[in-house]
Amino acid sequence: MNTHSIRQIIEACDKAISAKDFDSLMTYYAEDAALVIKPGMIAHGKENIRKAFIAIAEHFQGQLVVEQGEMQVIEGGGTALVIMETVLRYPDDQGKTQETTRRATYVFRQESDNRWRCTVDNSYGTSLLQGDAD
Repeated sequence: MNTHSIRQIIEACDKAISAKDFDSLMTYYAEDAALVIKPGMIAHGKENIRKAFIAIAEHFQGQLVVEQGEMQVIEGGGTALVIMETVLRYPDDQGKTQETTRRATYVFRQESDNRWRCTVDNSYGTSLLQGDAD
């Protein structure tokens, strides 16, 4: 089975987040993208998303590691819905590594240059509906 090109994009984004390479990361976002920072807080536009990722990295003392698990890509009409497991590893207050798995949702749009760019980045997925997102 062929791997959807969006999986490769998400892998590259995860590596860029883990490496704090925010310039590379922003090449995968649309100008009008939205990022769910945490429940109730959304960053709009690439510049605000970049600032949010910098703040997130600082919050996790530069030690956030992001990886993907299972993934489904549903494509139609020049857009793609991605439903996947996002695995986060980060230090807790005692310096021990914590691991959290979220069921994330993302939306990608195929731009005029034929590249897929993220328009909605929601690592919390449907848990936003429950109000128990960590």
